[in-house]
Amino acid sequence: MKTNIGGIERIIRGVAGIALVALAATGTVGWWGWLGAIPLATGLIGWCPPYALLGINTCSVKDAPKA
Repeated sequence: MKTNIGGIERIIRGVAGIALVALAATGTVGWWGWLGAIPLATGLIGWCPPYALLGINTCSVKDAPKA
């Protein structure tokens, strides 16, 4: 898996995921808040399966050439 999510987007996904999971854990929102685990995981990993399927890449760092 190659990284396909850029730095700023990773931070946004992580913060949004933490917020949703925290709101679900405190009972502020319903069960759907636990879906925040998805953006949290993709932000931590740096790879998004739908992006890979659609050929989207927001990561500005290119892989180093292979020798």
